[in-house]
Amino acid sequence: MKRRNFLQQGALAGLSALALGGVTTAAQAASTSTSTAGKPFNLDYAPHDGMFKNNGGADFLDQIKYMYDQGFRSIEDNGLLGRDVAMQEKIGSLLAQKNMTMGVFVVDTGNNWKTSLTTGKQEFKDAFIATCKKSVETAKRVNAKWATVVPGFFDRSLPMGIQTANVVDALRRGAEILEPHGIVMVLEPLSDTPELFLRTAEQSYEVCKAVNSPSCKILYDIYHMQRNTGNLIPVMDLCWDEIAYIQIGDNPGRKEPGTGEINYRNIFKHLHKKGYKGVLGMEHGNFGKGAEGELALIKAYRDADNFL
Repeated sequence: MKRRNFLQQGALAGLSALALGGVTTAAQAASTSTSTAGKPFNLDYAPHDGMFKNNGGADFLDQIKYMYDQGFRSIEDNGLLGRDVAMQEKIGSLLAQKNMTMGVFVVDTGNNWKTSLTTGKQEFKDAFIATCKKSVETAKRVNAKWATVVPGFFDRSLPMGIQTANVVDALRRGAEILEPHGIVMVLEPLSDTPELFLRTAEQSYEVCKAVNSPSCKILYDIYHMQRNTGNLIPVMDLCWDEIAYIQIGDNPGRKEPGTGEINYRNIFKHLHKKGYKGVLGMEHGNFGKGAEGELALIKAYRDADNFL
């Protein structure tokens, strides 16, 4: 065959493969979902409300059943505190029936996204303490063991050391409430805005050591840590004894593993080797749209979880 004809045929074959790529991916996703349905993953990934609404149904309880059928054994629900008591009890009952684990919900004081605990003002401390008490009752209904805490924004009028001391003082009060019930507040360093007080795992580590309670640990959100610091595995190892919960999201885009730059298969393998048995919250959106996008998301987790 002449080189020119060979190159032309190769190019046409490549174009044909690209043209069929979307269909093949969707078919593979559906096939993977069917062949592994119900098989638990190697690690404990936790979807959230709305992630499988097209395949599981609009009702969160139906989605939880669908999650279980796909092999997931945990969920997380940031907005749990805002659900009515009847719904919280239904979620708890279903999780117990399925032997599933409740991951994090947010200790939402209404002040998480403003300058609050860093100020040292009693009004913010009181709101935090009251919400911790409410969180204990909510956690009991769903057998939750972890609750996300965000200390709010910097107070630019105060030195950093004073702000840190104010946050530590408030967290100690919260830990006193949670500790008798075996509930752990997990501090989440975030990348959404540079105004946030907690920005890195190392800083959160320092705060946890100062609080000095088994009920104050770190939520290591891999997406946020990639954006703020990178060096994901070494930093994780440095802070390991204070990490109680992990969340997932690829970067850029904050979608499922395989849609960005993070090598999640290696990270999951590392966590498995370290003996991590905790929950990994799927704190991200869906890359694809509709029912097919949801199946593709499940396939992405099957692929990333295939590290043994």
